[in-house]
Parts: sequence; structure tokens; C-alpha cells
Amino acid sequence: MTSNQAQPGVMRDPFEQQRAAMVEVQIRRRGVTDERVLQVMAAVPRHEFVAQQWQSRAYLDEPVPIGDGQTISQPYIVAVMTAMLQLKGTETVLEIGTGCGYQAAVLSHLARKVHTVEYRSELAHEAEQRLKALGYTNIHVHCGEGSLGLPQFAPFDAILMAAAAPALPSQLLDQIAEGGCMVAPIGVPAHQQLFFVRKQGIQYHVEHHEACRFVPLQGPSGWKESQKE
Repeated sequence: MTSNQAQPGVMRDPFEQQRAAMVEVQIRRRGVTDERVLQVMAAVPRHEFVAQQWQSRAYLDEPVPIGDGQTISQPYIVAVMTAMLQLKGTETVLEIGTGCGYQAAVLSHLARKVHTVEYRSELAHEAEQRLKALGYTNIHVHCGEGSLGLPQFAPFDAILMAAAAPALPSQLLDQIAEGGCMVAPIGVPAHQQLFFVRKQGIQYHVEHHEACRFVPLQGPSGWKESQKE
């Protein structure tokens, strides 16, 4: 029996074809070629990370609401940011902005351990329970101010910011391990650009990548309320 045939008594994933199409059309054809990332995006059940009324939109090329004014990023952006980290499987990763937990789930398949920080306690609790229910054991959810990072667990081989800031947060830069990297959306509230940072000794080498738009980072490294308007 081939792998794509349903076995008796085993319920097939009704979203399997949508997930495969998402990977092929939205991600691979737009230039993401990291096969490990593509395989993970094809495997992680994105629909499990959104409310039932949004599941029909889970695999569309758009952000989807997850409550409290937050969204799950569009699949392409998740794939691009993940691929930029070039994870090999041995890394400890820090994610800023847990949201529903989807990005952390993707990272957890590609790294040894993931620490993820969410500012909103309700979202943090829901994400933690969801990830446990789905069987993820190498993800540690923390509730706190993302711009401060998690110095008690630093340094990190890679940091992914799933929230936007006006500049690269210095406290997060300090938590990058030697030779490690960070990807972050940086710019103004209505428009940002993905920044890729590599730490080499006391130097930080920065590359500018594509345009994006994320919810704002909370805390001292985010925008003031007057700047968000």
C-alpha cells in the first residue's frame, strides 16, 4: 500500500490537499527552496491553530485572525522567515510573539528546542495548551515582554521576531549566540522590511529582505501609542 492511500479505520486529514497546494503554489513557486522547510509546512496542521470558524481560510495566502487583534501570519511569510534561519536541527531558538503557536510548531520540527514569548497571557495559555494537545514537547511557552527576550536562557542560536519594531531591539541582539542569527520585521507601523542579522564576534551583519507587515512589538523596543496611529 502506498503512503498516499488511506488505511482502513484511519481518518484522512481533510486539509491534506489544501496544505499541499499551499506549499506548492504559495511557497515553492515564490522562491522558497529549502526542502526541510517545505516538508514541515506540508506536515504541520495549520487549521488546528485557528478557531473553527476560520479553518476554511487557514491555507489561503493571507493572515487569519486569532483573537485579541492578533493574526497568524500568511504561510509564505512563515516559510520565508523560517528558511532564512537555516536551521540544522541542533539549535535552541527564541521566538518573539507566540500568537497561536503555529510558527513555534514549524520551528520545533527544525530545531532542538524552541522558547517562545507571548505578551498576552490568554494567548500564551491557549497556545501552550494547543501545542501540548498536538504533541509538541520541545516548545516552551513564556508569558512576558518580548522585547526583553529571555536572558535566563540565552544565548540563542537563532531568534525570530513575529512582531514588528522601529529598530532592532538591542536586548535581543545581545542574546544571539556567536555565529547565530535573527530575523525581524523592522520599519514603521504600516510597513516593514525583513531584516536578517548574523552575529560575528562583536559585529552584527545586517541584510535587508522583502516587505512585510506585522502586529507591533510590545514593550520599550516597540512603538509608542502615538506612533502606531
